[in-house]
Amino acid sequence: MATGIEDLGRGEFTVEALLVAVGAPRLRGIGLEIPDAPGCPERPELALYAAIGEREADNTHSRYNALIRRLISFERAMEALHPLPIR
Repeated sequence: MATGIEDLGRGEFTVEALLVAVGAPRLRGIGLEIPDAPGCPERPELALYAAIGEREADNTHSRYNALIRRLISFERAMEALHPLPIR
């Protein structure tokens, strides 16, 4: 995640940065500082898929799904460590 956050902060829309952009709302809700990135694609999940396809054309779908599962796992782990207060 750190690489993606750094790349996003520099305005570099790498696979890692786009993955962070996909999860940005939830990651911010957990309390992570995710930079705003002017020029970030409106639909980062589509841009992520395209970026993976440029790297791994034969394996795009499975790689995309694996990265999304990893993101969700990270988000859940962070939420478990930092539960939101009950209102």
